Amino acid sequence: MTHAVHKDYDGAKLGMWLFLFTEILLFGGLFILYAVYLARYPNEFSSGGHQLNVVLGGTNTFLLVTSSMFAAMALTAIQQGKQALTIRLILGTLCCAAGFMVIKFIEWSAKIHHGIYPGSDGLISGPPGESVFFSLYYMSTGIHGLHVLIGATLLGIVAQRVRKGTINSTDYVILENGVLYWHLVDLVWIFIFPLYYLML
Repeated sequence: MTHAVHKDYDGAKLGMWLFLFTEILLFGGLFILYAVYLARYPNEFSSGGHQLNVVLGGTNTFLLVTSSMFAAMALTAIQQGKQALTIRLILGTLCCAAGFMVIKFIEWSAKIHHGIYPGSDGLISGPPGESVFFSLYYMSTGIHGLHVLIGATLLGIVAQRVRKGTINSTDYVILENGVLYWHLVDLVWIFIFPLYYLML
C-alpha cells in the first residue's frame, strides 16, 4: 500500500514538471518573438520601455520574490508538521499575489487612460515599433497575470486542505506542485521585468 502511494507521489510530480515544461514553451515563444522585434525596432522598444513605471515594476518584482520565499517556507513547514504556520505562509503568498495584481491593475489603467493600448489612435499614428512593443507588453503581462490568478487560486485551495488536514506532513504533493507552479510564475516575471521595464 505504501509503495502505491509513493508511485502516485512520483507520478504527480512528474506530471507537474511536464506541465511546467509546456508553460515554459509558451513564455519562451513570447520571449523569442520579443527578441525578433527588438532586433528590428531597437529604438522604438527603448522608447516604449521608458514609458513604463520602473518603480511599480520593481515593487511587483519584490512582491513576487517575497511570495516565492513564503511559498517555499510553507512547503518546509508542512514537512515539519506545522499546520498553522503553513497556512499563515500560504496566506502571505496570497497577500503578495493580491498586491501584485492591484499594482498591475493601476499600471494598466494609467496606460489605457493615456491612450497607450493595442489599437489605440496614439500607437497607430506613432512609430510601428512602439505599437509592437506595447502589444507584446500587454500580451506578456496579461498572460502572466492570468497565471498569477490561477496560481493564487490553487494555493488558496491548498490552504483549505491544509486546514482540514488532508494535506499534511506525510501527504503534501499537492502543496509541493503548487509551490513549483508559483516559482514558475515568479521566474517568468524575473524575465519580463528587465525586458520591458529596464530598456536602455
